[in-house]
Amino acid sequence: MAWVGSTLAAAALMAVPTAAFAAYPDKPIRLVVPFPPGGAVDFYARVVQPALGEVLGQPVIIENKAGASGMVGAALVAQAPPDGYTLLLGNIASLAINVGIYAKMPYDPRKDLTHIVRTVDVNYVMVVHPSVPARTVPEFIAYAKANAGKVAYGTAGNGSLPHLGTESFKAMTGTEMTHVPYKGGGPLVTDLLGGQIQVAIADQANLMPHVQSGKLRALAVATAKRSPNAPDLPTIAESLPGFEATAWQGLAAPAGLAPDVTKKINEAFNKVMAMPAVRDKLMAAGLAPVGGTPEQFSRFIDSEINKWTKIAKDVGATAD
Repeated sequence: MAWVGSTLAAAALMAVPTAAFAAYPDKPIRLVVPFPPGGAVDFYARVVQPALGEVLGQPVIIENKAGASGMVGAALVAQAPPDGYTLLLGNIASLAINVGIYAKMPYDPRKDLTHIVRTVDVNYVMVVHPSVPARTVPEFIAYAKANAGKVAYGTAGNGSLPHLGTESFKAMTGTEMTHVPYKGGGPLVTDLLGGQIQVAIADQANLMPHVQSGKLRALAVATAKRSPNAPDLPTIAESLPGFEATAWQGLAAPAGLAPDVTKKINEAFNKVMAMPAVRDKLMAAGLAPVGGTPEQFSRFIDSEINKWTKIAKDVGATAD
């Protein structure tokens, strides 16, 4: 009887992990946003939060842990237990670009995180001040070449996607433009409206209202495909094949997250992003839902790290 009791006890212990995974989640989930409230990553989190809570059956609590281009919050998640109750809503900076511009990072986006799902792409657009006579990308390239060194482009900072994307544009077109880095998108837009800088490649949400009011002129979108929000605008790639500068966001967790839990979270996010009400809110703000599998997201992160690290090295970009 003692042997039978020991066998049953051992069997019960072996069954615990399966039961635990099957019950996930059984308490609130912390969704870490490694940027301040009000930005694109925070916006996405707050749009999907209510529906995620319903689908997962537990409250989803958003925590903003900003600092060091997303690395403070990302490091916090990387060091958390891999139990599915601490998730990271990262972006192209915290999961890819930072690898190429920082000499040292507190985590490795490839090794220290479980990649769950690519959530959204953030649509970028190329705009010019009305004083620039160009109305198309080829016309702008001709204008920039005729005014070599006199055209200034603005970005949200050294090593940011607008910086690396515009430097890539310069290299592909053989143009010379002066980089003017700003501490955020607000000051950039102010100077662009005032004509202190002549061109910028940045997110549609910040720039398109000024295009619609006639204060700025849009030339093209920087995504691989035309934007549903501006279908008449061509892509830069239509004039410059191979060019793309798309900001993106994605969900991750600490390395070692159980496959069953990873799958459940992935399915929940895909389901929520397919909901018409959620999708419409995201699209209206210039965020295009992507979705997909964890494996697809891992391959994508790897390719993005390789791409932007090379560009950063080529142009000598480092973090401020």
